Formats: sequence, C-alpha cells, structure tokens
Amino acid sequence: MIIQITTCQARNTHAVTEAVANHLAQHLNLDSRFSLESSWQERFQKVMTGQIQIGWICGYPYVQMISQPEPNLELLAMPVMAGARYQNRPIYFSDTVVRRESHFQKFEDLRGAAWAYNEVGSQSGYHITRYKLAQIGANGDFFGTVIPSGSHLRSLQMVLAGEVDGSAIDSTVLEMALREEPSLADRIRIIDTLGPSPIPPWVIHKGVPEPLRQAIRQTLTNLHLDPNGRAVLQQGPMVRFETAVDANYKLLRQMLHTAQQITL
Repeated sequence: MIIQITTCQARNTHAVTEAVANHLAQHLNLDSRFSLESSWQERFQKVMTGQIQIGWICGYPYVQMISQPEPNLELLAMPVMAGARYQNRPIYFSDTVVRRESHFQKFEDLRGAAWAYNEVGSQSGYHITRYKLAQIGANGDFFGTVIPSGSHLRSLQMVLAGEVDGSAIDSTVLEMALREEPSLADRIRIIDTLGPSPIPPWVIHKGVPEPLRQAIRQTLTNLHLDPNGRAVLQQGPMVRFETAVDANYKLLRQMLHTAQQITL
C-alpha cells in the first residue's frame, strides 16, 4: 500500500513533513511518499477522500470534519514544538505583528486599522482574531479594512510593505521566518500574543488498515527516542509527537462558540 503524506500548513513545514515521510518509509518498510501537488486546499480535499492518507491540517477544519456523521479521518498525532513558550505542550500561538515604526502598542490600538488574515479556514489567522474581538467586546467592524491574503507569509509581507497595519501570524511560521531572515526582527514588533490554541493535528484516513494506523502512530510518538528520529524532529523544530485525542480540541471549540456571532 502506498502511503502519501502532505501538509496543509505554511511552506516552512514542508521539509520536516517530508523528513517524517522518509523516516516512516524506512522504519516501517513502507512505500511512503511526500505529496505536495496542487494547492493546500486541493491537498486537504485529497486527505478527506483518502487519495492522500496522512495530512498535517489546521485544527479548525479538523473540528468541522469530526463533527460530521461517520467522518473518514481520525487523529494520528500532535507535534510539540521546541521553545520555552510552548511549555512542552501541543500548543501554539498567534502573534499580532505590526511594523516597527508604527504607533500601535497593543491589539486594542488597531481599531479602525487595516488588517490582513490568511484565510477563513485558519484558526491561527482568522478564528483566533474573531475570538480576541469577542474577548474585548468588539465585533467585525473593529478594523477599518480587512483583507484576505491567502497565507501567513503573504500577510507578513503585506505588513512589511505597509499594505496593512497588522496581522495575526502563526507563531511557528513567524519563528521560522525569523530564522530564515533574522533582519525581519528589526522591521516588525509583536504587540500582542493570541492563544494558545491546540496545535494543528496530523490526521490519517480510515481507509488505511487499523494495524498500520497504529504502527504509524507508534512510530511518530517514538521519534524522539531514536537518534535519527530526533534529527527529523529538529527540522520542525519539534520536541516530539504526542498521541492525539479529541479532548485536546475542546478549547478550540469553546473559542469558536464564543466568537460565533463575529465575522471579519
């Protein structure tokens, strides 16, 4: 059986996802392949239909999918990201980013400003912003202008170019961008941190035989115990994978419920 693996996350997750696919192929003697064809939306649909068997997806489409009768996917594992802010837990944040020279000092200062979000299916870019507005008693007209950018990295570029005033950027995406281009730190400021949110999960299609699903899950959760596995995780950078359970996403559901009346 061919096991295809993909990521629906930002492009700076591609390397670690491919490394995991290669590790699974070697460790389990699988025909395991990293798939990056077409757009992430099309890849997500292929995960849903089983054309791609394993996907790293956002928490929001996961909770939407799992609420349907007889879902075709199940949770596989959750990455735990490296870094003190992640508290050795499967969580992440959304950093509110503005240009360094701007006058904004906190999220509330962005009232009437121009805001970019990556796309409506994103917890880290869209739904966490809705939740923040609900927390401060605001609604969808808080911002003066709201622009969908298509990706976190595009939102960041829009902030840098002055096309918008701010955006909520997935903390793992921002950290990788800063590693790739350290000079970014001199051009931006983080004025608020939203979250934490449950980490985007890895899911697997139920068309994969159950014993193989369990073997893949065990291999992932044991990666940190193996020297080669630790080298794979460091590309994330991750500490380990945890076995995922649906209860981990209760907080996300609570956030969505709180923000249900707010549209950007």
